[in-house]
Amino acid sequence: MEMKKRIYDSVLKEHVLSQRQMVFVSGPRQVGKTTTCRNLATAYINWDNTDDRAMVLKGPMAVADKLGLDKLHESMPIVLLDELHKFGKWKQFLKGFFDTYADHFRVLVTGSSRMDIYRRGGDSLMGRYFLYRMHPFTVAESLRHDLPDPEHVIRPPARIAEEDFKALWTHGGYPEPFIKRDIRFSRRWRALRLQQLLREDIRDLTQIHQLGQLEILVNLLANRSSHQLIYSNLASAVQVSVDTMRRWITTLCNMHLGFLVRPWYKNVSRSLRKEPKWFLRDWSTIDDPGDRTETIVACHLLKAVEGWTDMGLGNFQLGYIRDKNQREVDFIVVRDGKPWFLVEAKHSEETTSPTLKYFQQQLRVPHAFQVVLEADYIEADCFAVQDQTRVVPARTFLSQLL
Repeated sequence: MEMKKRIYDSVLKEHVLSQRQMVFVSGPRQVGKTTTCRNLATAYINWDNTDDRAMVLKGPMAVADKLGLDKLHESMPIVLLDELHKFGKWKQFLKGFFDTYADHFRVLVTGSSRMDIYRRGGDSLMGRYFLYRMHPFTVAESLRHDLPDPEHVIRPPARIAEEDFKALWTHGGYPEPFIKRDIRFSRRWRALRLQQLLREDIRDLTQIHQLGQLEILVNLLANRSSHQLIYSNLASAVQVSVDTMRRWITTLCNMHLGFLVRPWYKNVSRSLRKEPKWFLRDWSTIDDPGDRTETIVACHLLKAVEGWTDMGLGNFQLGYIRDKNQREVDFIVVRDGKPWFLVEAKHSEETTSPTLKYFQQQLRVPHAFQVVLEADYIEADCFAVQDQTRVVPARTFLSQLL
């Protein structure tokens, strides 16, 4: 199976050539973190390997000796530390390793959990690393893997091959099923990945012991992608407290089963009090075409806002709009604190949403798009015109993101 080049190859290469800070690469299980980082690294240490684990437990000096960091090299060595977050004192280890040997190497650290969130003791690593969040393939990444222009983060439109678009829709964007394109393989791959997440990652990295009830929750969430989460209803269905339900949802987000999109208000505290919408990261498991369409657009938008932010191109946020009259727009992207564009995701409906027009006028948002999944590609820049609500093909719009 021929592996496709990733935009993250370019992102990480640029970082190690220009920055001394460590690279933390976070993302879902089997999204390609280790493969991408190994393409760049000159040395590889895996916490799951017992010999490597024993070496790490001896401390930074033992690792430095093994890697020969005190010797002259033609170029700066790049060390990959894989799944290091499973080590209880991983932050303490990295702080000592970096502070002692930062001038002798560049380091990549990968992990399936949200390494920026887990706090397992040790000293702060503030200022010693930059975080890059890796996502599955998207329309834009299947077309190009170069870095966006810092002055113009939106790409020119490009036509995706129809077989690639259908593969994304059917198999999702995770590298193996997307590239292999065998429905029997995809089904088995998804089942195994979910089993590993529930029975290995959550068991090893959290204090949750009610795995049976957690599996019930996961099954409920599988049918609620793109819908608002009512914590009290879920808590009642699973028979846990509302506080426990909130913690479990946070854990499932940290483990990248899905993510939350919160309603956007200028008043941040109001946003936190309102119920968020839940989205699966693997849209290929969703049966309802409308829910799958909204989820695939959500995943593309999340990858864009997190990627642009991680690359230092600005501060981007993803939210949705809903008012007290129950008028709603699926997504809003906020750039440096100001609404930038609105998105309403539709599977086939091309009649412009009046709610989209209403919120564009009320919030004075430069761009508002009704993104239609089944519409044919058009060779035109979706962002060329401001202050108009426009119906655009998903094939065109998504190609201009990341």
